[in-house]
Amino acid sequence: MHDIVNLEGLGVPSVFVASSEFVEAADAQASALGADPARVFVPHPIQDRTDDELRTLADDAVDQILAAITSPTITSPTIAAPTIAAPTDEGA
Repeated sequence: MHDIVNLEGLGVPSVFVASSEFVEAADAQASALGADPARVFVPHPIQDRTDDELRTLADDAVDQILAAITSPTITSPTIAAPTIAAPTDEGA
């Protein structure tokens, strides 16, 4: 969040991207910094995804990221709609 706020302060259009697990933390951090950067959240978790699943998450989020970065003001975060299921704990 600090990086996004710093970049925006330098006039560089920016979008904060994180997994949906971090919506509340991002809101709290943005509030603490007195900022309201554009935010896009992808489905959680990330670390257990295959390369193909990560590509799908990115493909699903790219339009929202581009819309956020090219919009003059975005005040509410968006969550990219998943098109793949969350990984299971099979075999764990």
